[in-house]
Amino acid sequence: MSLIDLPRKKDKTAYFTRAELSVILAAYSARVASAEWRDYALDHLPGAALFSIFRHAHETPFLVIEKRRGKGKRGPLFLLHDRKRVLTRSSQLSELVSYLQRMPRLVHG
Repeated sequence: MSLIDLPRKKDKTAYFTRAELSVILAAYSARVASAEWRDYALDHLPGAALFSIFRHAHETPFLVIEKRRGKGKRGPLFLLHDRKRVLTRSSQLSELVSYLQRMPRLVHG
């Protein structure tokens, strides 16, 4: 028995495609135009890509859209979560974005 560890296969980094990013940014820009959201960040973790949405530039993300790589032949899994819990999950980004658009909006008086 050898004490040498075999190299493990690294998880491939997940990325948003150009089409996915375009859909996300279209929904994001509508809320920026109404002054509800201010900033965003893109992050990559092993097996996941994150689009974080901020209300103010100096705080933690208000919402995070996460794309996880599918295992085997399954496609990617999209998650929308806030600071504490997963709000929705879907294999289709369009379903997640429609949920995002149905969320309550800030009303200015």
